[in-house]
Amino acid sequence: MFLVVGAQSSLTCRRLTASVSITYGWPSQPVAHAPQQTELKRAGLKVTMPRLKVLEVLERAEPHHLSAEDVYKQLLRVDESISITTIYRVLTQFEQSGIVERHNFDDGHAVYELASEVHHDHMVDVETGAVTEFVNERIEALQKEIAAEHGYDLIHHELVLYVRKLKN
Repeated sequence: MFLVVGAQSSLTCRRLTASVSITYGWPSQPVAHAPQQTELKRAGLKVTMPRLKVLEVLERAEPHHLSAEDVYKQLLRVDESISITTIYRVLTQFEQSGIVERHNFDDGHAVYELASEVHHDHMVDVETGAVTEFVNERIEALQKEIAAEHGYDLIHHELVLYVRKLKN
């Protein structure tokens, strides 16, 4: 367990519209301020310590794509006592409520990122597993055009490019 007295940490969630402020007090118990409580309730979720802690890890994540195990390891580093089972449960609840998006890239395990209002696609480095997000309007337009040529409206898509660094 860790102690931060009188300090404040600000989070901004891409999916949640309000800024999130968590004030840490004794003994490391975050108290959610009204905007976060409102947004979690709007998503149909009760404000709990595990949800606040998992949300904070996801918001501060660099890279943005974390597995449940990655979240667990980050929480262990600061001696937070949340079980891996609880983390899986919270991530599933976040996914169902639209707070996070789950991706199953080629290696088969799920990774999570905060949901974004801005659509983006992914490139996965096949050697390192690094994930790069990108937006390309030409690709977006071409996908819509292809769907229309076949008599469809494009509703949703996920594009993942599996890449390898160019050799110099």
